[in-house]
Amino acid sequence: MNDQLFSVPGISCGHCATAIRHEVGAVPGVRHVDVDLAGKTVRVTGGEERAIRAAIAEAGYEAA
Repeated sequence: MNDQLFSVPGISCGHCATAIRHEVGAVPGVRHVDVDLAGKTVRVTGGEERAIRAAIAEAGYEAA
């Protein structure tokens, strides 16, 4: 299964990362979530892109 990389310019702290990991990790099919604060990216293994984007939005952030 391929990784998907999302740019999330609004992430800036550990709380942001935790919120995103929690919401995206609950998406069916997602096996791994890695948040890179310095790069402001979220790498996700598994899951559907639309559902992942919705989960990032639910956490309070926008995937560019």
